[in-house]
Amino acid sequence: MNAADTTSAALLDRLRRQSADPSRRILFTGATIVTMDPELGTVHGDLLVEGDTIAAIGPNLTADGAVVVDASGTLLAPGLVDTHRHAWEAQLRRIMPDVDDLGGYVMATLAGYATVYRPEDMYIGTRLAALTALDSGITTMLDFSHNSRTREHSEAAIEALRDTGIRGVHASMGPHFGDWDRQWPADLTRLKDRYFSSTDQLLTLRVATLATDEIAGPALAYGPELARTAADLGVGVSVDAVFGASGSRAVLSWAEQGILGPDVTLIHSTGLSTEAWKAMGESGTTVALAPTSDAQIGLETAIPAVDEALAVGIRPGLSIDVEVALASDLFTQMRALLAIQRMRAVNAAYGTGGDLSRITTHDVLDFATLQGARTNGLGDVTGSLTVGKKADLLVVRAEDINNMPLNDPIGTLVLGSDARNITAVFVDGQPRKWEGQVLDVNLPELRAEVSASRDHVLNTPSK
Repeated sequence: MNAADTTSAALLDRLRRQSADPSRRILFTGATIVTMDPELGTVHGDLLVEGDTIAAIGPNLTADGAVVVDASGTLLAPGLVDTHRHAWEAQLRRIMPDVDDLGGYVMATLAGYATVYRPEDMYIGTRLAALTALDSGITTMLDFSHNSRTREHSEAAIEALRDTGIRGVHASMGPHFGDWDRQWPADLTRLKDRYFSSTDQLLTLRVATLATDEIAGPALAYGPELARTAADLGVGVSVDAVFGASGSRAVLSWAEQGILGPDVTLIHSTGLSTEAWKAMGESGTTVALAPTSDAQIGLETAIPAVDEALAVGIRPGLSIDVEVALASDLFTQMRALLAIQRMRAVNAAYGTGGDLSRITTHDVLDFATLQGARTNGLGDVTGSLTVGKKADLLVVRAEDINNMPLNDPIGTLVLGSDARNITAVFVDGQPRKWEGQVLDVNLPELRAEVSASRDHVLNTPSK
């Protein structure tokens, strides 16, 4: 938006005063619109929002009664989609930045800190993660909430997502270690009835589970029983820790049992066998990659499996994973994946004269938007700026010092931009960030709550 609009409290006031009106209209004018819709591509013009939905995209649009936002000098882009984040851990950010391996993370976090979390700690961590997501342009976040020790812990995590206004996917799982009520997965029915009764709302539910019983026992491992639970609830399944030889065997067993498919997301998928990938591709199973997690924590081969996914026709989503050791934004994930894959491609062909198969900036932005939405079961709802989809969008300043001059819109989004350039974020047509600030957040109060929760977790002996 131009300088007058980005400093206009009056414009924000008009937007917020009409927020409850289902026929409200917002007209963004004069933008470069990176739709990520394969049929539209990049458009120079206007975008009209009616209620919570994108109503029109094109040049010289008009709309009676619309709040007009001058978006000249900006990029309009779809909100980014995080397909897997353990949001409850957010008050432990970067507590172990140089984690050595998966075992070190598991024992410190899941066998230690997690066991002393109270419901209020779940709420604070999840809310902090969701607010940070909005700040960095993530409008949809799947919270892999694997610390559901009681009904109250689950409720706190869901209510945190609801209170931030993010498009949230609550993927619920029982804890790995420590005392808990063993209410999961039976409690999922109650949670769905209480929080997820409508199909037209910001929050959706999934079953979260693990690939194998190696870490936490058979109760948390995906198989026919949990597949039936998800089917009975009418929700998807997100399976974490899918990697290596044991993960490959698990994938092949699920294929034989007929419990793979588009409603199942396999997370990481690092170091899997060719046969496992073939079964995933043939079944239409989705994949959530965690590029920095695989590389930094050293999961199996430590190489994000983008080439393996693409080879069987799977276009993956991207995810943050654990903020205890990793960055919080999807710009980092896009850049890391782009660099790692292109390094591998060039290295494999070096000195051979062979063809290079390199992914592009368009590919990684597609993974972070449209494919992420599809992976979360929301491909018809969000992930691209498409007429009829929900108005989840970003307004990104293209003329800031780190982005000017605008030469390639997608290259600018992927390689140039970060949270500081995102002047506005809309979810369901509602402003959640404006003038570079996340709305409805009392920072001193939030800071005190986060610090107090962190101190409780660090100073309470694990159970």
